[in-house]
Amino acid sequence: MPHKPPLDPDAPFQSARPETHEEWQARMGAEALAVTRSGLYLDFRFLDQALAALAPTADERCRVMATDGQILCYQPSALLRLYRENPKYLSRLYLHSVFHCLFRHLWLQGRRDPALWQTACDIAVENVIDGLGRKSVSRPLTWVRRRTYEQIAAQGKVVSAAPAYRWLLTQTPGVQAQIAREFYADDHRLWPKPQNDQPNAPIPLPQKSWQKLGERMQTELELRDKEAGQGDGALAQQVRAANRSRRSYRDFLRRFCVLREEVRLDPDSFDLNFYTYGLSVYGNMPLLEPNETRESKKVEELALVIDTSYSTSGELVRAFLSETYALLKARENFFHRMNLHIIQADNEVRSDELVSSEEDLVRVMERFSLRGGGGTDFRPAFEYVARLCEEKKFQNLRGLLYFTDGMGRYPARRPPFETAFLFLGERFDDADVPPWAMKVILEEEEFSGPARRPQTPGELAAEDEADLYRELNNL
Repeated sequence: MPHKPPLDPDAPFQSARPETHEEWQARMGAEALAVTRSGLYLDFRFLDQALAALAPTADERCRVMATDGQILCYQPSALLRLYRENPKYLSRLYLHSVFHCLFRHLWLQGRRDPALWQTACDIAVENVIDGLGRKSVSRPLTWVRRRTYEQIAAQGKVVSAAPAYRWLLTQTPGVQAQIAREFYADDHRLWPKPQNDQPNAPIPLPQKSWQKLGERMQTELELRDKEAGQGDGALAQQVRAANRSRRSYRDFLRRFCVLREEVRLDPDSFDLNFYTYGLSVYGNMPLLEPNETRESKKVEELALVIDTSYSTSGELVRAFLSETYALLKARENFFHRMNLHIIQADNEVRSDELVSSEEDLVRVMERFSLRGGGGTDFRPAFEYVARLCEEKKFQNLRGLLYFTDGMGRYPARRPPFETAFLFLGERFDDADVPPWAMKVILEEEEFSGPARRPQTPGELAAEDEADLYRELNNL
């Protein structure tokens, strides 16, 4: 019997059992992805960190490839078959998943229809890849693709996910299904669910990581635009659009909240055990009474300026005001007594409506009409608000919100209050916005379309009556 040599502790570890077929497929799939990634490195050096950001993970549940922003899941047998039969498509598929993360499609669904939103994201990514002009990821441009790109581009400046989603909403179900089949690439089942009911939820760590990668990539594309290759213009536009600050209007208003006491029962500030014990011993005499005031963090003073120049869409302004009305009416957003100025301005201040209570708000919104239509000059509105502060019309102004398309003359100096320019979707030009002002991009679907139907004052009044009826029944 031959003598077995002792194990060398410095030798690499070798498994005692043979490798199974499934393990072999998983290992070879990872190697195929490594080869694919190396090929993409050579063609897209500005994507070096983005291509390495996803960790390959074998998963039999996905069709071919899927990602959740942290890992890149692949079905080993399907991946190996694709690598053997069509390696160019595998490179394109890998790039497709990476672009979804770079453009933050996984976290921007909001209240949109999930199926249509995912199709819109596929359209946006495929448009970028089709325009790169590299042989490693090129494919024939079908008539359906060409027609889709042209029609979406005719409605907006960039064929990105949001304009593609709005275009899909206008199509028939049959056309939507055809478009979904044409642009389908990776599996989206691992995409995180939208946090619609959690307005204060923190930004997920994967989204923050891809935000940093996107900003770095934007800088490199601007510095090395020639090296990025032919057709990188669409990619640079998509990255710039994804890097803009996007948030819901409701969440943004929380930045301008103040903390103070208001007259309102606070059932959380007393011990219910002592309260019920007093009732049980003394009949109708509780030991502790609930506090009649509680601390609340809400908006108290605000200046809302509406750009009514000829370059601003009246329909979008009305939709924006309808959403503003709904937010102001909500009890959890504003104190019972408020100091809100709704100002209309183009190249001069056209009107100023003071809102100090819910009754004032209802009155202003019911008879609201747009005034103006001239050129855009932001300076008169800023001067007017500064004068209101000097006259003590504002005691503690939290900020000025300016809803506009961005095309106008900005103040030369920073005002003594916070300022935010609110832009809707892709319809703006922020090239000249001063560095001291916040630039906030609001999703158009929040104010229009099936995702958010603006409520009329009558509908809101009916909701208030229903709330009051429920409160009376609970007494």
